[in-house]
Amino acid sequence: MIAMGSSILFSYPEIATIAGVQGSITYAACSALPLMIFPVLAPIIRRKLPEGFILTMWVRERFGVVASLYLSFLTVATMFLYMVAELSALGQVIETLTGLKGLPVIIVEVVVTTIYTALGGFKVSFITDNIQGAMIGLLIIICAIAVGTSVTIDTALIAPSGLLEQSKLGYQLIFILLIGIVFSDMFLSNFWMRAFASKTDKDLWIGCGLASLAVFIILLLVSSTGFIAAWAGVWTPDVYGGLAFFLLLGKLPAWVVGFVVVMVVALSCAVFDSLQSAMVSTISNDVFRSKLPFIYIRVLVALITIPVIIIAVKKPSILQIFLISNIVATATLPSILLGLSERFYFLNGFDVICGGLGGMLSVFIFGSIYYGDAHQGAELMILKKGLYGDDWSAFGVFLVAPLGSLIFLTLAYGLRLSATWVFCKATGRPFRALDRPVGPPPDAKI
Repeated sequence: MIAMGSSILFSYPEIATIAGVQGSITYAACSALPLMIFPVLAPIIRRKLPEGFILTMWVRERFGVVASLYLSFLTVATMFLYMVAELSALGQVIETLTGLKGLPVIIVEVVVTTIYTALGGFKVSFITDNIQGAMIGLLIIICAIAVGTSVTIDTALIAPSGLLEQSKLGYQLIFILLIGIVFSDMFLSNFWMRAFASKTDKDLWIGCGLASLAVFIILLLVSSTGFIAAWAGVWTPDVYGGLAFFLLLGKLPAWVVGFVVVMVVALSCAVFDSLQSAMVSTISNDVFRSKLPFIYIRVLVALITIPVIIIAVKKPSILQIFLISNIVATATLPSILLGLSERFYFLNGFDVICGGLGGMLSVFIFGSIYYGDAHQGAELMILKKGLYGDDWSAFGVFLVAPLGSLIFLTLAYGLRLSATWVFCKATGRPFRALDRPVGPPPDAKI
C-alpha cells in the first residue's frame, strides 16, 4: 500500500521549513493514517460486489453507468496529475543533484515502465512495490547515518528559527491534510486494487497497519531534513523550502549523493508503473467494459503519457498538483460513500453527481465571500495562493468542500423527488421514488 516516489523529497521537507517539527509530525501522520480507511471500506464493498477490484465498479453497480463514468473520468484525471507530479519531481531531482537535463531520464523511465508493465501486467507492479519498500528503508538508513556523521547542527540557530514552536498553521494542517489525503487516497485505483487483492480482511488490516507505521516513520525522517537543514545553516527562509533536502545533501559525501540518485530513479519507476497499471485497469473496465484488448488500452495510456511529459518538464508546483487532486476528491467522494449505507438506498447517480459538482461550487462561493472577489474565489478552487497561508482560506476549502457536497446532494435529491411527484401527479402514475429497489439498475450489471 506504500506509494512514495521522488515527490516526497520536495513536499515533506518544505512543510518542515514552514511549520517546523509540529508540521512534520502532522504531515507524516496524516499521510499514514488514511491508509487505514481501506480495511474499513474494502470489506464492505467486497461483500456488496465480490467480483469487484476497483471503486468505480461498485459505483457502477450502485449508482449506474453515468455516475461510474463521471467518477472514472475524475479518477483518470487524478492519476494523470499524479503522473505529472512524479515525473516533474524526478526531473527536478536529476537536475538539482547532477546538473544534467531531466528530460532524457524522464523519457527513459516512461519507456521502461511502459514496456515491463505491458509484459508483466499488474503483477510486476506488485513486485516493484516490494522492491520499493526495501529501497526506501535502505535509503533512509544510509542517509540518516550520513547526515549524522557529516552535518553539524548550530544550536544557536534552533531557537531563532521558531521551528520548535507550535503555530496556528500547524493545528490547521491536522484537519486540512487528514481530510484531503483520506479522500485523495480513495481516488487512486492502485490503492483499491491492492486492497481487494488481499486474501482475507485480517490480512488487509495487518498489511495496512504495517504500511501505515512504515509510511509514518519514513515520511517523518524525510520531513525532518527540512528543519535539520535550517539548523545546520544550509537553508535560509529566503530559499524555497522544497530544496532543503537537496541543500542538506550538498554536505554529504559524493557517493551518498550518487546512491540517492539511483534510489530516487528506482522509487519513481515503482510509483509510475503503479499509476500506469491502475489507469489501464480503470479505462479498460469502466470505459470499454473489458471488451477491448489490453494492448489497445496500453497504447492509449502510452499516448496519454506524452502530455504528461510535456507538462512535467515545465516544472509545475508539485504541492499545487496534489492540492488540486485533494480538493476534487474531497468534494466528490462524500456523496458517493453514503451509498455504502442501506439507509441511503434512495440516492441515485443524479444526486451524487450534483453533490460532487456542488462541492466544487461551494468552494467558489466560499472564496468569493471570504475575499469579496469572484476571481479570487475561482483561484481558491485550486488553492493558487498555496496551502501554507496565514489566514483561514485553505482550512475553509477543506471544510466547505465536503459539507457543500452533502448540501447540494440533499438539494438535488429534493429537486428530483419533487419533479417525480409532480410528474406522477400529472400522469396518474404511482409514486414509487421512495420504494426500496429490488435489485441493481439494468444498465449497472457487472
